[in-house]
Amino acid sequence: MPRGLQPNPYSKLRQLLAQARSEAALTQSQVANRLKRPQSFVSKYENGERQLDVVEFMDVCKALGVSPAALINQLL
Repeated sequence: MPRGLQPNPYSKLRQLLAQARSEAALTQSQVANRLKRPQSFVSKYENGERQLDVVEFMDVCKALGVSPAALINQLL
């Protein structure tokens, strides 16, 4: 498949994180509280306004109760 037709990996990761939050029955505010961050932090990474670094990604996964490796495998 030509590169231009492949889904953007950042978009896919955002979808996976939002799906994991939904499956955990958590609101953005609840995740933000677990991260000790404002709700806008969660909103911004879910909407693509900011990207997570590796440490933030692992912290978000912990707050969601999901394995970082499992999400990466889904991304691949």
